[in-house]
Amino acid sequence: MVYENKKKICQNCKQEFTIEPEDFNFYEKIKVPEPTFCPECRMIRRMTWRNERSLFKRPCDKTGKQIISMFHPEAKVVVYDHDIWWSDQWEPTDYGKDYNFNRPFFEQFKELLSQVPLANLGNSNSVGSPYGNHNADCKDCYLLYASFGSERTHYSYGAVHLKDCMDMYTCLDSELCYEDIVSADLYKTHFSYDADESLNCFFLKYSKNMQDSIGCINLRNKKRCILNVEYSKEEYEKRKKELDFGSYRTLSQFENTFHQFVLNFPYRYAHTMKSLNVTGDNIINSKNAKNCFDLYGGAEDVKYVTHFVEGKDSYDLYGGGAGASLMYEGVDVGIQASKELFAVFTHGCLETYYTYMCYSSKNLFGCIGMRGKQYCILNKQYTKEEYFKLVPKIIEQMNTVPYFDKKGITYKYGEFFPSELSPFTYNETIAQEYFPKEKEEIIRNGYSYRASLEKDYQTTIESDDLPDHIKDVSEAITEEVIACPNNGSVLTQCAKAYRIIKSELDFLKNNNIALPRYCPNCRHYKRLKQRNPFKLWHAKCQCFGSNYKNEKYKNTVEHIHGDEPCPNEFETSYAPDRPEIIYCEKCYQQEVY
Repeated sequence: MVYENKKKICQNCKQEFTIEPEDFNFYEKIKVPEPTFCPECRMIRRMTWRNERSLFKRPCDKTGKQIISMFHPEAKVVVYDHDIWWSDQWEPTDYGKDYNFNRPFFEQFKELLSQVPLANLGNSNSVGSPYGNHNADCKDCYLLYASFGSERTHYSYGAVHLKDCMDMYTCLDSELCYEDIVSADLYKTHFSYDADESLNCFFLKYSKNMQDSIGCINLRNKKRCILNVEYSKEEYEKRKKELDFGSYRTLSQFENTFHQFVLNFPYRYAHTMKSLNVTGDNIINSKNAKNCFDLYGGAEDVKYVTHFVEGKDSYDLYGGGAGASLMYEGVDVGIQASKELFAVFTHGCLETYYTYMCYSSKNLFGCIGMRGKQYCILNKQYTKEEYFKLVPKIIEQMNTVPYFDKKGITYKYGEFFPSELSPFTYNETIAQEYFPKEKEEIIRNGYSYRASLEKDYQTTIESDDLPDHIKDVSEAITEEVIACPNNGSVLTQCAKAYRIIKSELDFLKNNNIALPRYCPNCRHYKRLKQRNPFKLWHAKCQCFGSNYKNEKYKNTVEHIHGDEPCPNEFETSYAPDRPEIIYCEKCYQQEVY
C-alpha cells in the first residue's frame, strides 16, 4: 500500500504533527495503530516512567531492612531488595489475575503494579556502590547513574569506563577528569564539552587531540594554547599560573569569559560521526536514523530514539538496543530482544506487550516482574493455545473499553502507559531533567508531583562562606553540611544541602580545583543546560561567504560556495533564537580541518 503524509492533532498538547509514509510502514509491520500523541508528548510520557537520580530510603517489603530505592516511601508499590528480587524467594505468577473484560486494561495493570514486587534499583554486578541507579559493572562509586564499567567515579551520569572522575555527563574512557560533558578519551581534562583524546586541559569545546591547553574551541592537534592562541612552553606556564583555578573567584570569572568567547566561532549544526542519512544530535556509526539523539553506534532504520546502541527497525525509545529489533514505545529495553512493545525495564524478551521489569521471557501481555516465563497475561500462566486465543480478544476489548485518564485522554491499544499510572511523580523522573517544570506547571499539565522529603539535618555553613581557594580548605570541611544557594529549587531537584566527601576533597586538591558551591543535583542540571534539547528546527547555514555579513566571525579560508552565502539547509537542535553561529557540515569542516 502507498501511504502519504497525514496530519493529526495531538491528544495531549493539541498541536499538529505529521505521520510520514515510512511511519505507516513500520506500524503495519508490528501491527499497531498510528499514534495519537505527537513525538514530543510521546517522549515525555515515556520519560515519566524512568527515575534515574531520585533515591530514597524505604524498607524492603520482604525483610523490613532499610534499603536505598528509586521508589519513594509513599509510592504504592511493593519493593524488594535487588538480591532478593532476583532470588527464588518469590514467584511472580503467584500474583496472576484473570483478565476482566468489563474493566479497562490499564486499570487492571495499575492494580497489578501495586502488588507485584519490584526491584529497589536497576543495578547489576556493581560493588561498593549502593548510592546509584541503573549501573552495571561499577566499583566504589557514589551518586553514579546510568553508567557502565566505571571505578571510583562520583556525582556522574552516563559514565562508561571512567576511573577516578567526578561530575561527568555522558563520557567514555577517561581518567582523573572533572566536569566534562559528552567527551571521550580524556586524561586530567576538566570543564570541557565534546572534547576527545586530550590531556592536561581546562575548558575545551569541540576540540580533539589537545595537550596542555585552556579555553579552546574548534582546535585539533594543538598544545599549549589559551583562548585559541598558541604559546611557547615558558609563556604558557606563566599564563597558566595566573589562571589559578584553585580559586573559585578566578574559576568563575574564566568560565564566564570562556562562555562568551566560544560564541565568536562557528558551531557544527549537528554532532554526527560516520553516519549516513541521519537527523538529530550526538549520533555515531548509524544509518537511516531520523529525529534521534545520543546514538552510540550500530543503530539502523530507527526514529524518535534516544540513548540507543546496536539495534534496528525501532521507533519511540528511551534507552535500549544491544541487539534489539522491532521495538516500539519503550524505556530501558532490548539486549538480544525483538518486538518488545510498550515496555519498561524489559530485557531479552520476544513478542511482549505492556510489560514492566520483565527479563528473558516471551509471549507476555500486561505482565510485571517475569523472569524466564512464556504465555502469561496479567502474570497468570496460560497454555500456548489459550494465550494466542486471548490476546486478540484483549486488544479488541482495549479499543471498545478504553481507559480515560484524569485529563480525559483516551487510551486504547497502541498507547504507551499513561503517566498517571507511573510509580514515580513527574519531578522524580528524567522528564523533569529534559523538560523541567515548576510545581504549578506540572500539576496544571495533569502530571503528579511530590515534594522532596524533609531532611533532619541542619546546615552548618553557607556556600558563600567557603574558603575561596582549595589550598585553604582543611579536612574539617568533610564534617560540614553546606547550604546550596538554590534552596530546594524544583527545576534542579535541589537537595538544599550537600557535603564534601574525603575522596572528592583529595581530588580537588590534587588537581587544584576550587570547591563546588552547589549541590550535586544542581551541578548535574547545570551540565544538562549545556547540551541541546531533544528537538529539531529547520535552519540555514549561517556562513555568508567572502561577503562577510557575520559580525562575529570571518572565515579563515575560501569556501566552495565562494562569495555568496552557503545555500545548505538542515535540521538542527539549535533553536532559531540561539546566539551561536551555526554552520553546515561542509563549511564547518573547511574552517576546522
